[in-house]
Amino acid sequence: MLFRSNAKIQDRWAEGVFKTIVEIAPDVMVDNPSYDACANYMWSATCALNFFISPGVNEDWSTHMIGHELTALCGLDHGVTLAIVLPGTMSVMREAKMKKLEMFCKNVWGVDAKGDEAVNVAIQKCESFFNSLGIKTRLSDYGIGEDVVNEIVRRFRERGLKLGEHGIVTPDKVEAILRDRL
Repeated sequence: MLFRSNAKIQDRWAEGVFKTIVEIAPDVMVDNPSYDACANYMWSATCALNFFISPGVNEDWSTHMIGHELTALCGLDHGVTLAIVLPGTMSVMREAKMKKLEMFCKNVWGVDAKGDEAVNVAIQKCESFFNSLGIKTRLSDYGIGEDVVNEIVRRFRERGLKLGEHGIVTPDKVEAILRDRL
């Protein structure tokens, strides 16, 4: 199957899902949220996780895979692990993902920036969003230190895993991503 990296519909669907989450998450986090807020939140999650946004495009599930390790070793909820790992992944993989991160910065956060400025804005906006929901974005916020980072990296090396849409998220990159989040 031919996979594309310039698939505008899938990009806009993915951006739309993220924008929707940003818009409605505060309404879902209140006591007794409305049915509509919950329904939109669940539909967004369903679209993101059930391959609705991915037909015919390369996918990078490295953030999720690293997050699963944090859940297994530390018992953190998966959503919390994503809030921790996503900014680190954007930072460490910035060069390889620059075009997509520039689009993300513009189309999700409304900031038309280029290069490192776009990546830095995207990271800052994501961290601010997660923090606004009471979700901390650093491993140290949860008492997680170098011992856990070392164990996760050991596990990835032992398995010989190379993650990401092009297999470029090596155990060394996983280590850099996690160290970025200490």
